[in-house]
Amino acid sequence: MALIDCGSGVKLERGIDCKLSDGVTLVSDHYYPAGEGPWPTLLMRQPYGRDIASTVVYAHPVWFASHGYHVAIQDVRGRGGSGGEFYPFRHEARDGAETIEWLCRHSASNGRIGMYGFSYQGATQLLAAAEQPRGLECIAPHMTAADLYHGWFYHQGALRLASTLGWGIQILREDARRCGLREASDRLEAAWSSIRAQTVHVPYASHPAIVDPGLPSYLRDWLAHREPCGYWSEQDISMRLDKIEVPALHISGWFDTYVEGSIAGFNALWNYAGSEFAQKNQYLIAGPWVHIPWGERVGDATLGGAANLDTNEILLRWFNHWLKDTNEFKDEPRIRYFALGPNEWRCADEWPNAELSQALYLHSGGNANSSKGDGCLRGKSPENDEPRDVFVYDAEVPVFAPGGPQGLNGPSDQSVLEMGNNVLVYTSAPVESATEIFGQPSIKLFAITSAPFADFTAKLVRVTVDGRTEFLTIGIARSSWLFRKIKYGADEIQAWEFTLEPTAFVLAAGERMRLEIASSAFPLYDRNPSTDVSPELANNWNWGRSTQQVLHSAEYPSALLLPLRGESGW
Repeated sequence: MALIDCGSGVKLERGIDCKLSDGVTLVSDHYYPAGEGPWPTLLMRQPYGRDIASTVVYAHPVWFASHGYHVAIQDVRGRGGSGGEFYPFRHEARDGAETIEWLCRHSASNGRIGMYGFSYQGATQLLAAAEQPRGLECIAPHMTAADLYHGWFYHQGALRLASTLGWGIQILREDARRCGLREASDRLEAAWSSIRAQTVHVPYASHPAIVDPGLPSYLRDWLAHREPCGYWSEQDISMRLDKIEVPALHISGWFDTYVEGSIAGFNALWNYAGSEFAQKNQYLIAGPWVHIPWGERVGDATLGGAANLDTNEILLRWFNHWLKDTNEFKDEPRIRYFALGPNEWRCADEWPNAELSQALYLHSGGNANSSKGDGCLRGKSPENDEPRDVFVYDAEVPVFAPGGPQGLNGPSDQSVLEMGNNVLVYTSAPVESATEIFGQPSIKLFAITSAPFADFTAKLVRVTVDGRTEFLTIGIARSSWLFRKIKYGADEIQAWEFTLEPTAFVLAAGERMRLEIASSAFPLYDRNPSTDVSPELANNWNWGRSTQQVLHSAEYPSALLLPLRGESGW
């Protein structure tokens, strides 16, 4: 096949076949640098079209090739030009390892291989690395998860509804076309054209776009497997962390759907990778970004020029260090993170210890409902009994997610969402000096629900001096998950202890910390029906309501725990 001139001396060869041991052929495009090879090789394996090559967030492969790399972009099994059937994650470990072994024999490769990519392309790296293929020397998994159940699909028992349903519909479209299912394809395309409206369909497991029996079952399987089990661990590396023996550069975004999964993967490999060498060479960049794109504009906020970090240049130095022995990454911090508020990059030697926390206790006179209420956060626990705060959760009218009914993420203003009485609002006094929070906040909430099935959400908000209420992070826990090892009963006091997603921010002098407590964040998470009907099967015929009571007293001191870095300004 003739080589295509891409400028700068780079040549492209399209449609190169790699035949796997089971007879399936995978197809890749190859970019060759100017001059004589062989060269170190960069590999991306993805399901979205090899000509796209994740250029929505990365430089085009031509750019990497122009810096002296042989770049291979491969369609995974069952996608694009590759053969076989696509079932997300299931085949990527072995397929990736065999591809790397094949690349080691490619005439353009010197046998030193690195992988890069974000989201699904990040998962393909982790899965391939766990197979320990010869030649793989480093990876760069970005905005992904090592543990699919906890980090990708479910958050402490609640389905990440908007992202799961949206992504499932997105990728099923190609499967419908490959299978020649015209009617199924039309339904999927119609759903995709208004994707943010699809979460209101109930029961969501019966969404007409996904139930055609001719379609692959993976989306239906994700909705059905609601507990951690072998279904998930067989498709990820959560039980095989010790098989990873290569350095990894992790990138996450504070407002990305997979922020917890990405940072948990970094920490897991820091502690449990299969060699001391691998453990000591895990790096993390935690930026202020959503899943796509990465830059200074996030939601309705502008975060300044520092947010436009040149991740391509960092990637190039990462690969030069490991694949060309330039040693140019040796002075990089193990953790580089973006502090919201001052909107600047900071460094850390390790992830914060969860035990080093600032406790802010919930207080009120029994009327913490909405931002008009009397809820407050104080550094001292209640000394006496205080009236309970009460609100009603109604599955038919859920509290919306931080980005509203469209579920758009970012540091958006929460003032409208705080006006409802189905949200409890607790606000601290202004800090006297700059106060930095970095890590994973958590909450201990003493509460009573009238229903035997319930959720609680905890959302952190920064209240600026001029009164703007900016979303920072959120967490949710479902009673059936949190209390799965003990009996959960309605009308009984239970201690709800759960984490929020990781974050980093600084309250400037005069700013206040705000905590919102509710029982839903729809459609970010699926809604709890408050009945014994499983959420994916529930609709308005079996939705219930629950009266929630939050206690804060000397005996039951509900508290927010903030991972403090440096001195407290309270």
